[in-house]
Amino acid sequence: MEIDGGGGEMVMKIDRRVEALGNLRVLPDEVISEIISFLSLQDVARLSCVSSVMYIFCNEEPLWMSLCLKTASGLLEYKGSWKNTTLQLNTAHGNEAPLRKRLHFEGFYSLFLYKRWYRCYTSLGGFSVDNGNVERKNNLSMEDFQNKYDGKKPVLIAGLADSWPAREEWTLDQLLLDYGDTTFKISQRSPRKIKMKFKDYVSYMKLQRDEDPLYIFDEKFGEVAPGLLKEYAVPHLFQEDLFNVLNPDQRPPYRWLIIGPERSGASWHVDPALTSAWNTLLCGRKRWALYPPGKVPLGVTVHVNEEDGDVNIETPSSLQWWLEFYPLLPDEDKPLECTQLPGETIFVPSGWWHCVLNLEPTVAVTQNFVNSTNFEYVCLDLAPGFRHKGVCRAGFLALVDGKFEDMDEVTSFARNCSSPRDVLRKEKRIRSDHVCYDSASNAAAANCCNVWNNDLPYDINFLSKFLDEHRDHYNSMWSSSNCIGQREMREWLWRLWIGKPGMRDLIWKGACLAINAGEWLECIEQVCKYHNLSSPSNDEKLPVGTGSNPVYLIAENVIKIYVEGGLESSVYSLGTELEFYNLLLQVKSPLKEHVPDVLASGFISLDNGSYTIAPWDGKGMPNVIADNISMIEDCNGYGNSFGLWSKKLFDYKNAGLHASEISNLPENTKIWPYIVTKRCKGKIFAELQDSLSWENALDLASFLGEQLHNLHILPLPQHDNLNFANIRRELGLAPSITSMKIDSLDSNDAAVWEIFLHSLIKKDVVSHLKKWGNPIPDSLIEKVVGYLPNDIKKLHSIFEGATCSWIHSDIMDDNLYLEPQSSIHLSDHSDNQSGNGSMKNGEVESWKASHILDFSNLSVGDPILDLIPIHLDIFKGNPHLLKQLLSRYKLPFFNKGSQNNLTKEVMKFQRASYRAMCYCILHEDNILGAIFSIWEDLKDANSWEDIEEQVWGILNESMDLS
Repeated sequence: MEIDGGGGEMVMKIDRRVEALGNLRVLPDEVISEIISFLSLQDVARLSCVSSVMYIFCNEEPLWMSLCLKTASGLLEYKGSWKNTTLQLNTAHGNEAPLRKRLHFEGFYSLFLYKRWYRCYTSLGGFSVDNGNVERKNNLSMEDFQNKYDGKKPVLIAGLADSWPAREEWTLDQLLLDYGDTTFKISQRSPRKIKMKFKDYVSYMKLQRDEDPLYIFDEKFGEVAPGLLKEYAVPHLFQEDLFNVLNPDQRPPYRWLIIGPERSGASWHVDPALTSAWNTLLCGRKRWALYPPGKVPLGVTVHVNEEDGDVNIETPSSLQWWLEFYPLLPDEDKPLECTQLPGETIFVPSGWWHCVLNLEPTVAVTQNFVNSTNFEYVCLDLAPGFRHKGVCRAGFLALVDGKFEDMDEVTSFARNCSSPRDVLRKEKRIRSDHVCYDSASNAAAANCCNVWNNDLPYDINFLSKFLDEHRDHYNSMWSSSNCIGQREMREWLWRLWIGKPGMRDLIWKGACLAINAGEWLECIEQVCKYHNLSSPSNDEKLPVGTGSNPVYLIAENVIKIYVEGGLESSVYSLGTELEFYNLLLQVKSPLKEHVPDVLASGFISLDNGSYTIAPWDGKGMPNVIADNISMIEDCNGYGNSFGLWSKKLFDYKNAGLHASEISNLPENTKIWPYIVTKRCKGKIFAELQDSLSWENALDLASFLGEQLHNLHILPLPQHDNLNFANIRRELGLAPSITSMKIDSLDSNDAAVWEIFLHSLIKKDVVSHLKKWGNPIPDSLIEKVVGYLPNDIKKLHSIFEGATCSWIHSDIMDDNLYLEPQSSIHLSDHSDNQSGNGSMKNGEVESWKASHILDFSNLSVGDPILDLIPIHLDIFKGNPHLLKQLLSRYKLPFFNKGSQNNLTKEVMKFQRASYRAMCYCILHEDNILGAIFSIWEDLKDANSWEDIEEQVWGILNESMDLS
């Protein structure tokens, strides 16, 4: 490079990049920076010594911010720079790492690094929009809001916060005075959860020079600082929130305290579940940009996961977008925008893209909500599948192979681009597993442009057409992006149905979108007609409960349709349940008195629009099944073709497979098993647990102990032709390592335990736990391999002589029924103590456990497994209730035998508490999440042994395991 060095002479400047980077010089600077961000701290330190240019890359503050956020967790304190903060966090014993004077080099120029540096130091004092195009209103009436804005377009409203104490109190200085030592959650692009004391965060705000600064975005602020909730109120325009019917621990996060410095903000996004939002600013200024649904902003890439519908967004930071992308937009493609001032509230309708940039230090509060206007959209977004999620966010860009042309509502699109620049800037707006707009293809780019220029008809009838035609809410993969779980979703709809009868027409429409309520109701009506049962009334149209199968309460009957796991799995579930009920009758078990009577069972099939009912008592093979399940022959020779052992063999062989991978039904054919049982009197435990008296809770624990005793002593089905060698070959297991001669499968044989233990094996338990993520601490995940047995298959020998039993495996709050007992009248002067039973008309009702429901998940294995859902879901970890259960259970969890020369590992596995903890870790469901929710202090536990002792130690205290 030649430049004028002054005096007219030419001076040669050397470009360091070529020699300093060697073969890496072919990579753009942004790629090199991205690669370095994945290195460990030690490797970054080594790389900085390689050359002068690598030294520059490795000492950039944005890099150290990224490295810090990847390694930090818990409480964070900023030390003046991200490099200094990172080194101190990762230095042994917290000692300060020695920092040398930074070196400087001439002859290296990087536009990429310069832009990042500029974004870190630029000032936004003159960055506001004086005349935005978002409408401004003062004290908007409810009528005008509903008619002009709700579900239609954003609006900026003044006056809604004038009476709030927060209007005066929520300044940085006052909040620092009141909440300086309070810890708040911090937003960051990192899987780790970071918190800061407010006084440390304010210090960070003043010191930082980050291009995308951290900001407080805390949905739990009302718990850590309850006084803040008293200083603001939900404006009258947004009072309706249909998520309010859920308990606080069930509803998704919905309110946030937002505090951030200049340059911070929220990058482009659509709010979760297509909820609407209001955001009130108390101090500072915010710049907003908004696009209508389906209009993906320039610079944003949307990825739609075809498996579960999860939608991921790649987006530049707010500041980067305004500096680098906004100037490229022609006037017709610019967003709606405004500058929000203190005291103003902005309303963001369902599905709208929005981006926020703090122009100066700001304090704000925001809430998301579901009302009558967006309810159906929320239900649509929570439905299984993937096309509709992509369309709702990315519009027609989410469609593939021109499928939008099949829609009657969309007959034509613009065929010409307004300019070549539009083509270039609009390509690669969305990418999924099967579509990518290639910049080298003019046709694809033009198509992308044409589609982007069309507004998405944000109409529920139009958008619902993109739902998967063969979706099955109960059996489909649940999207990880959904803000609410499947159980909570079903309970939400049911609570709305019961609690808001005046909205049932709207709730029904939402239920048809989210859980296929219309299809299930048709099935139920056919079953009722065939068996001469009462047809479902308007009150009975919706399935009840939160389980994995649709269940209906109709008059005096309960009808359950089996769908969990797909058709084949459902057949085995019904067959095993019927086998179990017959066994209860044969052996005259006392448990029979506490299990609902079976009135009918069979299959309902839908073939090309016509329904057929085929009764089935669990014996033989009905034609409707034999004609449609190809794997039936695999289970021949295992006793009852669809009983317990066949079910277990099917489960083992198909572990990890999705239902769609093992189903071979014709496209227009659907088959569902069903069962009709007698309806129990009383209420399910889920409705009573918050008001049940302590005496009733102890009675419930005793009941469960007695019935578990009765369940676990039941004999397992015996069949002469059940050959374990054949089962081993089916499962691909190695020859038995025991010295026992195993010819038939007996309930006490070690062979049963070997199959059971085989089902627990996880190829990578660390990945298994990381999949669940928070609240499982990373420090414990790192120790889990050392805690678990190193080869669980070798432990089957310790179960020789122990009892392998029937396992219910799902005794939870919605599978227990309680009947009302005597009612004690309270005088006018009596005090109704909290927790003393449910009160009605001045009387406290006493409840007695009567029935255990839903045996469709019956299995075989270690009896300890049945304690896990009971202790965590029913007892909420109360050790006194578990102790009461064990006192009535009266069975050992390990049979004392003459086993000599046992290894330390085997002896540890004999400990009941250790086995229970291992099962929790290896369970397919997030059992650990429940544990850390009940015992929050265990998040700081040093070892799995500490957790085992606190959660399950009582098993060792109550049982003689010596």
